[in-house]
Amino acid sequence: MTPEAQHIQRVFLTLTFFSTLATSLIWGINTLFLLNAGLNNLEAFAANAFFTAGQVIFEIPTGIVADSWGRRISYLLGVITLMISTLVYVLFWTFETPFWMWALVSIFLGLGFTFFSGATEAWLVDAMEASGYTGDLEPVFAKGQISIGASMLLGSVAGGVIAQISNLAFPYILRAFLLIITFILAFLFMKDKGFTPAKPEKLIQHIKEQFIYSFKYGLKNRPVRWLMLSMPFTVGAGIYCFYALQPYLLELYGNPNAYSIAGLAAAGIAGAQIVGGLLVHYIRQFFSRRTTILLSLVFLGSLALFFLGIIANFYFAVVMVGIWAISFAMSDPIYQALINSLIPSKQRATILSLSNLMGSSGGVVTQPILGRAADIWGYGITYVMVSGITVLGAFFFFLLRLENTPPDYIETKQKKFS
Repeated sequence: MTPEAQHIQRVFLTLTFFSTLATSLIWGINTLFLLNAGLNNLEAFAANAFFTAGQVIFEIPTGIVADSWGRRISYLLGVITLMISTLVYVLFWTFETPFWMWALVSIFLGLGFTFFSGATEAWLVDAMEASGYTGDLEPVFAKGQISIGASMLLGSVAGGVIAQISNLAFPYILRAFLLIITFILAFLFMKDKGFTPAKPEKLIQHIKEQFIYSFKYGLKNRPVRWLMLSMPFTVGAGIYCFYALQPYLLELYGNPNAYSIAGLAAAGIAGAQIVGGLLVHYIRQFFSRRTTILLSLVFLGSLALFFLGIIANFYFAVVMVGIWAISFAMSDPIYQALINSLIPSKQRATILSLSNLMGSSGGVVTQPILGRAADIWGYGITYVMVSGITVLGAFFFFLLRLENTPPDYIETKQKKFS
């Protein structure tokens, strides 16, 4: 790796660490925060669904922003939007505002994350290529996964403990402060490289062209289509899994006010992210095709969710959560490397945003439905339901496998499994 590529990687990992640290402060307590604000289970998960709806609405428009005016601009806009929306959350919690107001600000939270989603990954890939990097992308994305896990481990534990000793709102205030630091770091060190913003004169026409190209090289491209269509079933259902863990594990633990336990649960997922990122390098040595890895990990994660739902024991549940999280963390760098090898640079951020949109759309549908199911039958049954939903995603990985596209094959030494 060239010195310039190493610098790009360091910037990516630093920004990933601080942005995830900021956002993860509330990941272990967010559902508890909403319930404490006076919402019921249906309303709390519906608020989360409006958050993912915001991602669905704004993913492609913000991807076009990144591909037109620059990935750095998009990232900075995301930090500002997320900071303001977080502070509004605190304001609403203070005054116990009605649900429709939570729904509205949740949409803007989703907007903030969409400015990040495609832009960060597109910036990294293009900058690495422009810096002379010619290796596989999995190791780079795996390091990003480790950075996410480390910052999430710190942030989720800290958020739970801080909420325990102060109140549920203080982690949100601290989150806004850390986002200011993230903004400063991105402003100073994140420079667009290997990509020249278009800065179109005819804005409407340009947006239409980018939108058309995103579908041409996205859903109309068969290998990319199968990857994207797997997202509602794997990532979309996973959104519910994560947020429902907070009240479910506290229920199994026997103390609904043990916020630090909720933080530790999120920290366990963070630790699994680190382990998953570290294992990516080794698992690639045993398989010759990326789809084989993805299929194996989907079935492993689904099995863990099934047992999580049917065996109501706190310590066993923690183990199953760890297995699910590790399988998810291992599959993410494989997915990222595969889809980035199948899409063009000029529309990269927009197409990656479209991919994220597919995952978010699954979350929009599953969260309120499963939240209502949790009200009626309990959280355990919903995890069994999610297990079945996740398996459906494997069907699209199988269709991708049938395409025999060259990026599916891992070019290393002889493998044990194909």
